[in-house]
Amino acid sequence: MLKANDPCWCRSGRKFKRCHKDSARLVPGLDLVAGGKSFGGRMTSQAHAAVPLPQVRGLAFLGFPLHAPGRPAHARGAHLVDLRLPMLFLQGTRDAFADLELLRALVVRLGGRATLRLFADADHSFHVPSRTGRTDADVMAEVCEALAAWIVGLLDPTVRHDAG
Repeated sequence: MLKANDPCWCRSGRKFKRCHKDSARLVPGLDLVAGGKSFGGRMTSQAHAAVPLPQVRGLAFLGFPLHAPGRPAHARGAHLVDLRLPMLFLQGTRDAFADLELLRALVVRLGGRATLRLFADADHSFHVPSRTGRTDADVMAEVCEALAAWIVGLLDPTVRHDAG
């Protein structure tokens, strides 16, 4: 797990505890959503678990890598139970890095903090087979729309949203 004095995951060369704290000083009151695609999302969540990221109000995961392909396990998501902020999981139903039953169980364990949005027939890269009649661009548009709706609902409580 990342510690406060470790080099920051963003490769800036600065210590993690100092790397991103300037955002709070430069733009006070700015609410942020952190996350990333696959390993980037997992590293962001581990960083936040180690030292909460300033101004981060939610975490978004595009293809959370719960386990290695063909090796179902849940240990890579264990740190998420200690995080006390909203989380969005955007996941393909054919993602080899996340057995859907294990991912659903994690989301249930996280309770109301977690939202799971599944994309039919999409793999870890949100690629869909041509037989579905959808293109990768179609799926990526759906992913972006779900992410945007969740962020708007998270940061503006007057807007009702549904990532699914």
